[in-house]
Parts: sequence; C-alpha cells; structure tokens
Amino acid sequence: MRYFMPTTAFALLLPVLAAAGPYDDLARVEVLPGWRMESGEHMAGLRITLEPGWKTYWRAPGDAGIPPSFQFAGSDQITGITPHWPVPEVIDQNGMMSIGYYDGVVFPLTVTSRATDVPLEISGTLSIGVCEEICIPVTLDFQGLLPSEGARDASITAALINQPLTASEAGVGDVTCALMPIKDGLRVTTIIDVASAGQPEHVIVEAGTSTVWVSEADISRTGSKLHASVDMVPQSGSAFALDRSKVRITVLGSDRAIDIRGCSAG
Repeated sequence: MRYFMPTTAFALLLPVLAAAGPYDDLARVEVLPGWRMESGEHMAGLRITLEPGWKTYWRAPGDAGIPPSFQFAGSDQITGITPHWPVPEVIDQNGMMSIGYYDGVVFPLTVTSRATDVPLEISGTLSIGVCEEICIPVTLDFQGLLPSEGARDASITAALINQPLTASEAGVGDVTCALMPIKDGLRVTTIIDVASAGQPEHVIVEAGTSTVWVSEADISRTGSKLHASVDMVPQSGSAFALDRSKVRITVLGSDRAIDIRGCSAG
C-alpha cells in the first residue's frame, strides 16, 4: 500500500532515530500534584522539560513526528485519566510539516477516582519523541502523590487556558464532511463555516481511531468557508465506514486555535 510502508522505507523519510540511553538528560518529566476540584475530580499535570532548542510532539504530529503515548498506573482508586493538549506550534521539519512543542510542555490531567476525599498515588510511563537534528524515542517514568485538597498550580492553569477554543467559543457554524472512496481508503473534504484564525491557517483532521492514517490537509478559504481535504487510509487499505461524530478537526492560525468535534454529511 501507498501509505503504510515497511519500517526500513518509512525510516528513510524521518530524521535519524538514535538510541535513548546516552540522551536521557534531554527530556525530563515531573508530576505536578495540582488540586482537587469541586466536582471531586483532580486536576494534575505532567511537565516535560527539554534541553533548549529540542522539541517534542502533539497528539497528531504529522508524518515527521512521534505522538506521545501515556501509560498510567498507581492507585486502584483512580478510574480514569484524561490528558489535555495545549495549543502546539506548526514546525517545518526537513520540508515536512510536524506539530509540537519547543523546549517543553505541561499536559494537564483530569483524574477521576472512586474516592474524592483521599490522596491518590499516580505513576506510569510517558513515551515521546524528542528532536533537534536527530529524533530520539524516549520513555520516561513518573510517579507522584495527588493531595486530597492541594492548591491551584500556575503552570497547569496556564496550560488549560492555552487550549484551543471550542467550536462554540470560536463561533463556528456548519461543519460538513463529504466522503469519496479512493483506492485504499477515503478522501474526506470538510467545509467549516468560521472566521479566519489568522494567516497562515493549518487544518489537522483526525479520524477518531489510531488505526487510520490521515494525510496532511490541502486547504483553501473562500470568505467565511474554510475548506480542507485529506486522505484517510485504514490498515486494511480499502474504503471503510467513517464515523463522522468521531472526526476531530483542529484549526491552527496565527491569532487563535479551534478544536472542532464531529461533522455532518456534506
């Protein structure tokens, strides 16, 4: 198939991957204990600190990037952990677009638990790619104690504020997705009724499942209509049933970023 290439061939398109051992000091992770919210959920954070000039990646980093992978463990009282994603930067990486963060990032974490009034132990591993001239896969262990009360953390709060606007907050109107079968999947053309986010605008489309590869978007704008077209290719390499309600569209511009969930038939 055209898009799922053997590992050797795919590696030729990416910056060189080096063994993580000698580079452990390039990336560090720290649990920010955070605070217990009125809802009973806990707001914590993971702070990733990189050496100056190095970068790591967003959840949909483009073909030149390595998405973060979270593996959580810890207290059996914890029933769920949801990471939040601050607005990333668009990066030109050897002529390929990637999306991520320079020098570090704080990922806020919403933690739900069975017991809302006791401290919670959290631990796990975070697998990320860190890049400068070369890209290095790094796995970092973390652990911490989340207090039963705690205090607001300025770093977590800033990262929460720096999330993309919701569709409602950004005044987004209709969002449609038209589907056309192609040889090995679907071409998805979305039209978003939204004022400019500031030039240049970038649109990232996610299929809602990690088993579907999504191409970089071809975009254009006519007035308030932002058009973006992507190819979606599943591992089967054939047309598939796309759940439009799971499609996630992120608009990144020089003035603002917008997070759009779902689209209707176009």
